[in-house]
Amino acid sequence: MCRTGQDPDPRETGDEKTSDAVFAALLEDSAEELYESAPCGYLSTLMDGTIAKINTTLLDWLGLQRDAVVGRIRFTDLLTVGGKLYHETHFAPLLRMQGEIGGIALEIKQAGGARMPVLVSSRVKHGSTGNPLLIRTTIFDARDRRAYEKELLRGRKEAEEARREADAARKQAEADRARLQDALAVLQQALLPATLPPLPGLETAAHYHTASPDRLGGDFYDIFPIDGTRFAFFLGDVCGKGPQAAAVTSLTRHTLRAAALHDPDPVTALSTLNTVLHERYSSGDPRYCTAIFGILEPDPATRKVSVRLASGGHPPALILRADGQADFLPTPGGLLVGILPRAPFTAATTTLAPGDTLLLYTDGLTEARTGQDRTGLYGDEALRNFAAGHAGEPVHTLMEGLTALLDGFGDGLDDDTALLAVGVPAHPDPGPAPKNTR
Repeated sequence: MCRTGQDPDPRETGDEKTSDAVFAALLEDSAEELYESAPCGYLSTLMDGTIAKINTTLLDWLGLQRDAVVGRIRFTDLLTVGGKLYHETHFAPLLRMQGEIGGIALEIKQAGGARMPVLVSSRVKHGSTGNPLLIRTTIFDARDRRAYEKELLRGRKEAEEARREADAARKQAEADRARLQDALAVLQQALLPATLPPLPGLETAAHYHTASPDRLGGDFYDIFPIDGTRFAFFLGDVCGKGPQAAAVTSLTRHTLRAAALHDPDPVTALSTLNTVLHERYSSGDPRYCTAIFGILEPDPATRKVSVRLASGGHPPALILRADGQADFLPTPGGLLVGILPRAPFTAATTTLAPGDTLLLYTDGLTEARTGQDRTGLYGDEALRNFAAGHAGEPVHTLMEGLTALLDGFGDGLDDDTALLAVGVPAHPDPGPAPKNTR
């Protein structure tokens, strides 16, 4: 029942009927027209390959006339030499075995001598008794696909070449970096004593942690005899990194060694160094250093060691006692070395008894970043507590503990760190074992 005001069925409108008529007219192509003008090539051949039927599309691609093809040439005559060989060795045998084959990439020859890449699919038509009658073949234009494949191949080759060049550049950079690191390691070692000399009645140990193998550090230390009864030592840190800092480090070490031999007083030695560095500082090289310089004078009778030292802006030395105590040895008033023409340096003294150790360090240790977020600093108090836990131990045991501590900081230790420890053995060296006189 039709309701009042109901819209008519849109399919019954005049415009819709006209559209249907146009659409139906478009579909009134004859089978012959669909075959001849198909967007792909069609041909039918006898079982020996002789072309029996071919559509206009394929003839246009070949640039040939129908009467020059039908009944006169075989399908393989349309192929290139390589295509003929592939047809005889692979295409035709598989077609005979399977009855159909599809998507085979071949090339057909055009009248002007050009080659056209195509994709070929064939199927054998059988009669009612099952005997093969003819072969129907469909040929698709693969020129766009071949162009895409060539472009893709070219892109892959370029990417592979770029990858090989990048690999070669990376390997060269790694080799260059390795050579640079080797050279820097040699230079760094040249700024430090190869070994610490044996000191009568004393034990010594040192460690140098390089924060980066790609740059020279400015930390330094040394210990050496002045005469038969006294020994000089120093440890410090030059401002900055790299070759310029290394040059100042070398100058500092040689200056302190020469100053110690001329006048071993710690304040005088640092004052001499201050004069030398300030001359460079005032001439445009804005580098200075912090340093501790001291003199050790062992007493063979008591096995105690008198220590006199002075500091130029350097973290205070730690004294580890045999009874388990650890305290800093303050040197107030010592300024950075090299920034003023005359800098005040204050001396300090102490005595090392058997089992006691003097520990010197650079600020890479106390300024190591700690915590999960790497925002805290290790600090002086943590170092004092750590040292107290190793008080009374031999210096090599203390140094092993400090080395493990540095390694435990991981990437929180981003500055070079130098350590120097001098201790009095808790028990005297028994000397060489007596020879067997039997």
